[in-house]
Parts: sequence; structure tokens; C-alpha cells
Amino acid sequence: MALWRIRATVDDRPGYLSVLAASLALRSVNILAVQVHTTEAGAVDDFLVDAPDNLDEAELLAAVERGRGRDAWVARAEAQGLADQPTRVLGLAARLVRDPDCLGELLRNLLAATAVTWRPTAGRSRAGFTDTVMGLPDPTGGCYEIRRAAPVFTPAEYARAQALVDLASSITRRTDELVTVVLTDGAEVTVRPAGPDDAGALAAMHERCSARSRRRRYLAAGGPSPAKLRRLLDPAHGVTLVAVARGPAGGEGERIVAMADMVAEGRVGEVAVLVEDAWQGRGLGTALLRRLVTNAGRAGFAALVAHAHADNVGMLRTVARMGRPGPVDRDGDLVTVTLPLVARVAAGKTTTPAAVEA
Repeated sequence: MALWRIRATVDDRPGYLSVLAASLALRSVNILAVQVHTTEAGAVDDFLVDAPDNLDEAELLAAVERGRGRDAWVARAEAQGLADQPTRVLGLAARLVRDPDCLGELLRNLLAATAVTWRPTAGRSRAGFTDTVMGLPDPTGGCYEIRRAAPVFTPAEYARAQALVDLASSITRRTDELVTVVLTDGAEVTVRPAGPDDAGALAAMHERCSARSRRRRYLAAGGPSPAKLRRLLDPAHGVTLVAVARGPAGGEGERIVAMADMVAEGRVGEVAVLVEDAWQGRGLGTALLRRLVTNAGRAGFAALVAHAHADNVGMLRTVARMGRPGPVDRDGDLVTVTLPLVARVAAGKTTTPAAVEA
């Protein structure tokens, strides 16, 4: 027996697929797997089959035509074709996470392409597909041109390829957002966006913080509830950053030592910072807040607002370092500082005067 791939268009009507299957069965062809690609011309069925050794390509094509299949394509298949398709695609995605630079190779594998060429042309202008050519944007710039003589590309294959590119774009964006910050004492931390997986590490950081530090951050005794902490990690409108420090050789591994969050209300963002006691006074709060200011400027925010107790001199000084503050309101011992953000676009990127001056 030999493995073959068969692709044919079948009218999307009851019983027509069974007619094709019966025609193949008459030639002792066993269908091992089938995928259905919906197209305007009808359902394109992609089969992996096991056929007798004495059956050749012409005989398989004839069997498909007798089974009312149109525009048939037949080719020998390899044993790896037996792998479950969702499992195979997940494997490609896992490899992309480990090595984002292999996107072109993975697109070749996903689409069984004969050629994948990277071109510097803007991806959007070449996005789309024809029977034999597919264009996809490269998240790092340019685009990929993917060619395959046969079978013709289908909308389902284009959607799969786009999903892989979208994953690569997310990985690239997350990598770009990783920033190494050197503190005033020479220590280094990595600043990155927080995610749901950080819940445990962030809760542990809160436990290491003193009651005084937690009160200054949340303006009340105690700390956030588990539900509030989850909302902070994945805000509906805004962003939360965490600072990750690597422990000394032979000691504790990476751990979160600070967080800064911005919650948006319209075009105004409310910001807050919490730094673990052992890491305070080293410029970490300033670095986190400066990055939030930059993010807010790029997003087109009009202003940032920070609330602090009047005796929280460190937080008030940190906000003052971001640029010229706006109105300062007092309500008892609570101080609210507004930091205006006059955004401008330069060289295709949005910046803020506060971020530039910092």
C-alpha cells in the first residue's frame, strides 16, 4: 500500500461526498484523513489515502472523476502526513514561540510551498492570494511571497497562514516591549508587560512589601483582593508593567520586584506604582512611570493622573520628574496630581515631551 494526497472540489450537496468515497473504495483506496476547505466553487476536500501499490496517479484521478470530483489533484504523500493536522499546526506554533526568526520556514511547512521569498515591499500592499501565489506581511517588516504550483491555495489555508503570522506579530511585539533597566546602583531589571501568568509572582511580591508600602499604593490598609489583582494583570483599558530581577548565582531565580499600572478612563489614564521595599530608592519607580508616560503618549492620552497621600514624598517627586505637572488637588491628606501629555507625531511615531525630556 502507498500513501497519496488527493484534493478535489465536490458539490456541497447531501450525498456527494459519499459518492466520491464509494468510488475510491471500489479501487480499494482507504481514506485515512480528510479536511474540507470551503470555497465559492464548492467544498474542496483534501484526502490522505492509502492505496494499493499497483494504483497509479492516472487511475486515482479517474476514480475521483467517477465519484463526481472536479479539478482533482493527486500526489504521493510522506508518512508525516499521518500526523493529526491540529497537532501539527500547534507544533509549528510552539516552534515559532521558541524561534520567532523561523517564520518563513514554518510557512513553507504549513503550506507545503515550493518557494518562500522575503521581499522588502510593504506587507499590506502584497497581502492576499491567488491560485499559486500568497502574500503575507512579515511582522518585522517587508512581506513573504509564497509559491506553490499545485494544488491551488484555498481561503482556509490563507486563514491558517494569517493566524501563524498574527502569532509571530504578538511574539515580536512582546519581545520589543522587553526593556533592560540599569538602576542607580548598577543593578539590572527587566521591564515588561504583565500577564495572567504573573498572578502568583505578583501576589508573592505584595506579601514581601511592608504594610506601609501597600497602603501608599492602594491608599488603604491591606492589599488588593485576588479578583482585583487579576484585573490589574489584564486591564480592559490600560496596561500593567512589571520589573523582574534575577537572583544571585545559586540563590532565588527571577522574581517580580515592582509593578506599575495605568487604567484608562476615556483619554485620561490613572497611574500607580508599587516597588518592593528592598528595591526602593534606586530609581525603579521613576523608570516604570517614565515607561507608562511613553505608552500613554503613543496611545494618544491627554493626561495622566496620580493619587498619593501627602506624606508620600517619593511618589510625588517621581511624578514631578516626568515633566511639568498640571493642577494639584487636595482632599484632606490625599493629593491628586495631573500630568498633561501633549502628543505629537514625528517620523511616523507618537512621542511626548515628558518622555523625550526624561
